[in-house]
Amino acid sequence: MATNGVSIAKIIDLLDLKNFTDEIEVKKRKITTTDVNRPALQLTGYFEHFQQSRVQIIGNVEYTFLQKLSDEERRTHITEFLKFDIPCIIFCRDLEPDEIFLQAATESGIPLLGTGRSTSEFMAELIYTLGEQLAPCITIHGVLVDVYGEGLLITGDSGIGKSEAALELIRRGHRLVTDDVVEIRKINEHTLMGTSPDITRHFIELRGIGIIDVKTLYGVECVKEKQQIDLVIKLEDWKKEAEYDRLGLEEEYIEYLGNKVVCHSLPIRPGRNLAVICETAAVNHRQKKMGYNAAQELYRRVQENLTKKRDEDD
Repeated sequence: MATNGVSIAKIIDLLDLKNFTDEIEVKKRKITTTDVNRPALQLTGYFEHFQQSRVQIIGNVEYTFLQKLSDEERRTHITEFLKFDIPCIIFCRDLEPDEIFLQAATESGIPLLGTGRSTSEFMAELIYTLGEQLAPCITIHGVLVDVYGEGLLITGDSGIGKSEAALELIRRGHRLVTDDVVEIRKINEHTLMGTSPDITRHFIELRGIGIIDVKTLYGVECVKEKQQIDLVIKLEDWKKEAEYDRLGLEEEYIEYLGNKVVCHSLPIRPGRNLAVICETAAVNHRQKKMGYNAAQELYRRVQENLTKKRDEDD
């Protein structure tokens, strides 16, 4: 599922922007692209190849250029610029639009916003924020926990014990991102970011007890707003006839939004400590990313031992 755009009101809240045009409705206006533009050429009257769907950024260069024009020239340039359907215009470095700019923007219905940050710094933050908000998004049934910095997504059939495993991980010092519903966003070709829906954030459902508030019970250090998904643990009922991977020489993967994530199928039976196994899986995955694979090391030792025995027999 792809997003249809992010409202300007949300970007104002996320980036703590000033709104110079309060009378213009910003909740219904949408930004649909992560690209931004500094309209230096457009303010001189050159509009060929102008991408009007982009957020427009006014820095020192654009601002000082306009200030050097006469009132009539400034009004003409700004009016021509604001004829396009621009989502919004953001002034950086605590620069503020003059009366001519404010009047033209109000008549055109284009919001004027402001920030005290430097232009380059703010553009980088804006592009990153828009990239997150406009990323393709799906929702799945599962639990997402930050375990030693690794994003551990626990999936499985309803009632199999996902929330109980997450609660034990929280008690062991790890952090809950979301329970029951996980919103997954594809940030880029290598990154999937998991978050919680606003309505269920910090809550866990435990069958037989009900809803608990993790943030209230265990403290703010036990919750997290978002987390990159690094590993998937799929819980399933133990089947005696099924074959389970006992070495882990070859990784198995699951795909979300076209991105592959390492996935382990974990059979459930009485006596298995799910939290400890999930914790160990996360640490082992981190160790593999750092270049050490225990299964490959065991395989290497076995091969060396076989070679040594053959040499002795010869």
